[in-house]
Amino acid sequence: MKKNESESERLEKLKKFEYMAYSEGFQIIAGTDEVGRGPLAGPVAAAAVILPRDFYLEGVNDSKALSDKKRRELVDQIKQGAVSWAVALLSPQFIDRENILNASREAMRLAVQALRPTPDFLLVDAIKIPDLQIKQLPIIKGDSLSVSIACASIIAKVERDEAMQSYDLLYPQYGLGRHKGYATREHLLALQEFGPSPIHRRSFEPIKSMLRDSTGEQITLF
Repeated sequence: MKKNESESERLEKLKKFEYMAYSEGFQIIAGTDEVGRGPLAGPVAAAAVILPRDFYLEGVNDSKALSDKKRRELVDQIKQGAVSWAVALLSPQFIDRENILNASREAMRLAVQALRPTPDFLLVDAIKIPDLQIKQLPIIKGDSLSVSIACASIIAKVERDEAMQSYDLLYPQYGLGRHKGYATREHLLALQEFGPSPIHRRSFEPIKSMLRDSTGEQITLF
């Protein structure tokens, strides 16, 4: 009983910003978040989600605070319970061209624009999304403070992890299914042995330096 009450109180606190938006007259509240800024390989992913006002799902939290097993248990329930959800993934080539911050913003913008119905208020983790005609509230550490952002973070994380599992089948020598493209020791050693693959981010170190020739000019392999 006490455990259930404590979880209910925690989830009610996670709805603070949603309740605030409703109290100001907004009707369709969405949350958005991205994952995959730091990895050396693979896409950046963003998700956006509109939850019903009475949404309740025990265990929802910032995706980084959850195990892989727990995220996968929750993600289907979030998708089934949501009014709408959407995901956008942008390639390493886009990241290299536009930089990771702009790619993260664009992935979130695309995910939000794919929602139906169109939200009239948007809760965003930390940053503001340009070129989006929707009232926005950036929240520092929003994935641990807003239930909508937390659910978006879980969807984005699971979707990106599944993409990296697929890439692992194409490039098994890097161990992408285990580290998801992050700069682990295993990954760095594989890069030294095999060099970068087509899904490695050429603007990220140490890959950027690996692709420089002896004159110090960057070379393009693909």
